[in-house]
Amino acid sequence: MARLEKQFESATVEWPTPDSLWEPLNDEFGFTLDVCATHENAKCGNYYTKEQDGLSQTWSGVCWMNPPYGREMVGWLKRANYERKNGVTTVALIPSRTNTGWWHDLVMVNEVRFVRGRPKFGNADQGLPWPLRGSNPDVTGKAELRPKCLKKT
Repeated sequence: MARLEKQFESATVEWPTPDSLWEPLNDEFGFTLDVCATHENAKCGNYYTKEQDGLSQTWSGVCWMNPPYGREMVGWLKRANYERKNGVTTVALIPSRTNTGWWHDLVMVNEVRFVRGRPKFGNADQGLPWPLRGSNPDVTGKAELRPKCLKKT
């Protein structure tokens, strides 16, 4: 019998963004702030670490967000939607969980792009261990853009 609970289990909830996903998005959006980073994986010159608590800091400009992939991810998505009302654009790399309420309430109200393939995060030996239903950038504040697939290189 399959152990489905293992599918979403991990020793960490923090995964560095692969450059193959980051670079095309940065070329398109010109990110100015990484709202949830570590000193080792920050993608922007300006960034907030876990210790600085990006959820309690000021967001401005064009934000990159690769939030912790755990229960706290919903708080980050709520904050991104709140900041959209303040004119802040946030692009989030999140797992696709289309069967959840938060996906429909917090993600589908924005532009959604799905990543093609199985991106390899950080020092992982291989790509994601389950078929990707989509790790997808949630583009908030850019309603004029149309969804498209991002190709993994």
